[in-house]
Amino acid sequence: MSRKYFGTDGVRGTVGQPPMTADFVLRLGYAAGKVLAARRKNPGTDRPAVLIGKDTRISGYMLEAALEAGFSAAGVDVLLCGPLPTPGVAYLTRALRLMAGVVISASHNAYPDNGIKFFSGDGFKLPDDFEAEMEKALEFTMGCNPAAQLGRAKRIDDATGRYIEFCKSTFPVDLDLKGMKIVVDCAHGAAYHVGPHVFHELGADVVPIGVSPDGFNINDMFGATAPDQLVMEVRRNKADYGVALDGDADRLVMVDSAGTVYDGDQLLYAVVKHRAGREKVAGVAGTLMTNLGMEQAIARMGIAFGRAKVGDRYVLEMLREKGWLYGGENSGHIICLDKHTTGDGLVSALQVLTSIRESGRSLAELTADMTLYPQVLVNVKVARGFDWKSHPSIAAAQGSVEQGLAGRGRVLLRPSGTEPVVRVMVEGEPRAAIEEGAHAIAAAVRLAAGA
Repeated sequence: MSRKYFGTDGVRGTVGQPPMTADFVLRLGYAAGKVLAARRKNPGTDRPAVLIGKDTRISGYMLEAALEAGFSAAGVDVLLCGPLPTPGVAYLTRALRLMAGVVISASHNAYPDNGIKFFSGDGFKLPDDFEAEMEKALEFTMGCNPAAQLGRAKRIDDATGRYIEFCKSTFPVDLDLKGMKIVVDCAHGAAYHVGPHVFHELGADVVPIGVSPDGFNINDMFGATAPDQLVMEVRRNKADYGVALDGDADRLVMVDSAGTVYDGDQLLYAVVKHRAGREKVAGVAGTLMTNLGMEQAIARMGIAFGRAKVGDRYVLEMLREKGWLYGGENSGHIICLDKHTTGDGLVSALQVLTSIRESGRSLAELTADMTLYPQVLVNVKVARGFDWKSHPSIAAAQGSVEQGLAGRGRVLLRPSGTEPVVRVMVEGEPRAAIEEGAHAIAAAVRLAAGA
């Protein structure tokens, strides 16, 4: 699909600049509403309804109001749940039998950015054909239904409590977290009033951090993309583990009592290894960014492994296509399809803690036989739409680095689906060589982009 507005995870950008403006989001809500209305099962009696949730960015108020107005103008009812993790919106959309769920969030980005992403009524990310219909609908002038056919809006007051209970339901009923001290970092984001309660109600001694959102501090020095604060608090509180979420709580990073940080590859491996000892695991889906060490460790267990394009929606597509249950990204998106329809930081943390509790082994022990290869990632800012593949100088730099690796590593260049950068990743050994290679390729991209 040729995408004008939608990236790998909805529509995203800097607030105040297209497409993250109030007028565009108003039109987006109207376009999405018209597409939903056209797809309803009983056009005569069935009024479509959507759920809108958001994270804690200051711009969420403006964008929420614009979306609500757009949906209402298209004749779609709106349920508002306020700040709630992205996977919480996915869960409630399915539980309330709604046609779609909408999340206002830019995930791990800083507060000046925001985004809109959609879930279908079954709780999965919106399929490409739906996004294509919305893109097409955006080309037409916005209208408005007659007054008698406008949508209504109301707030759901118990959304937080419902989602907390759902998260707890994914933890075995015969287990608890009593005797375990856990630092929970909510990145001043959507899980600030959810995350600590989930672990506390399962019996853990919880130390909450990153739970004071002010509209501007989301992901700022806290959360899954900045775990240093979590490491410090785990050590200072002599905690057993630390759990870090990102701004919309669909990513997970964990820290153990020694201060070791575990990324998505390691956490997914811990879950898969434990479950493989109890049940047949047919396969695991990663991405082009998944560490080679993860792939090799999965292969040693006799489990199939596949690489999807970067983005949790593509991991999910591979899982559903192959009939597998487990997949994820090293960034911390972890999907266990027997527990949820999407990546969920809280649910994923509970699956890791289940593996620890049931096996009697620490996270370090569960991951001891997986050796990660060093990876160096360099982000190069470019103009939107920059075609790096058309520049021979970039291809030459990439070829030179690959030749130097001599089959002992790999090189990956890809445009980001959420921001105007080209990501340059080099993986292999020794680290000094891959650092040099990554920066050499990045310099070639920077030079070509500037030209």
